[in-house]
Amino acid sequence: SLVFTFTADSTKDNHLPTTWQRSKMVRLVTFSEGGSQRVGVELSDGGDIADITKGDASIPTDMLSLLRKEGGIAAAKAAVEKSPVVKRADAKLLAPVYGPEKIICIGMNYVDHCTEQNMPVPTEPVVFSKFSSCITAPGDPIIRAPEVDNLDFEVELAIVVGKTAKRVKEEEAMDYVAGYTVAHDVSARCWQLKRNGGQWLMGKTLDTYAPIGPAIVTVDEIGDIHNKRISCRLNGETVQDSNTNQLVFNVNKIMEWCSAMITLKPGDLIFTGTPPGVGCFRTPPLWLKDGDVVDVEIEGIGSISNPVVDEKL
Repeated sequence: SLVFTFTADSTKDNHLPTTWQRSKMVRLVTFSEGGSQRVGVELSDGGDIADITKGDASIPTDMLSLLRKEGGIAAAKAAVEKSPVVKRADAKLLAPVYGPEKIICIGMNYVDHCTEQNMPVPTEPVVFSKFSSCITAPGDPIIRAPEVDNLDFEVELAIVVGKTAKRVKEEEAMDYVAGYTVAHDVSARCWQLKRNGGQWLMGKTLDTYAPIGPAIVTVDEIGDIHNKRISCRLNGETVQDSNTNQLVFNVNKIMEWCSAMITLKPGDLIFTGTPPGVGCFRTPPLWLKDGDVVDVEIEGIGSISNPVVDEKL
């Protein structure tokens, strides 16, 4: 990939160090430091953060406003070389975006996940939703409520919508995608499959049931999103391990399908489904419990880790 070399005096205002080089990949993050929350550009996966709102005062401090701003991502890219750098140790990484209008989810969307359930591959997308209130930051706890017995894990690729989309064509879909992030579609199977009249919503949208992060990687920089390893680890042991080439409906088809009936807005998230290995289809079932740690990872985007904690009443 292209490499840009910037020169700056690292002794002044903690700007980019003299020898710093970066690939052109842009990793948009939301972080807190010094008592304030704002957007930035992560200089590498797990690395320091370009404090772009200090480099360009016109850049909004929250990701939703940045995504809704005409030319917002371009402005974020342009601001990197003139922005001070926040050391990673001094920052807390938050969920990359909060308060999207919609979180749309696609079920049964990996061929190998359908196979493990002995279910036919869908002929059209299976769509459900989560409330945006369940978005959770990397590192923050997944709260297991006392009403939940069967808590399960699901690693997913999340599409981040970049501009308003209505009836977009498959071949134009990428023009409406800002980028991608890693999502954990935490699922209370007891509520999804056994209660609530068979409706999935309650089992999918309890507080903290949507950890996302670590960054939004822009669509023009990630390469072929349909050939990325996707995996989940429980307490360090791999429990899901597949590839996005197993998607039944790829990003383009999902964008076309959803936008035909629902107007997509900048910042909306679309969780694209999970590969095989989830706890409910194991023998015996494998349920999350207090003290567990779940890591979800996608090649080229990164990983997030969240502990499971029983709710304290």
